[in-house]
Amino acid sequence: MKYLCLIYEDEKWWEKATEADMQKGMADYNAFTQSIKQSGKYIGGEALQPTKTATSVRIRNGKLSTTDGPYVETKEQLGGYYLINAKDLNDAVQVASRIPGAQHGTVEVRPIMEFNQP
Repeated sequence: MKYLCLIYEDEKWWEKATEADMQKGMADYNAFTQSIKQSGKYIGGEALQPTKTATSVRIRNGKLSTTDGPYVETKEQLGGYYLINAKDLNDAVQVASRIPGAQHGTVEVRPIMEFNQP
């Protein structure tokens, strides 16, 4: 089964981080990524640009409206994701618990809805 692990962190942490903090953070993420690739659970994943680069899109009464920034103001922002294969939710939670961002942020685990294609 496929699961999406959404990584929410306070992006201000990265803005305030020292060079050593940044290097350690990146090394931790690189090590985690290598480990799930080797385990065969990795499907994909990416880091996202900061929320100040986001654009929210809405259609209301047939009219397009765009807003700079994220949909809502929150303490933690979506910073990246991993798409993984896991046996079940418990397996996915175990993988998500090793994502470095879980140590100071939140990782949301959601099953992917799979539609049967004819």
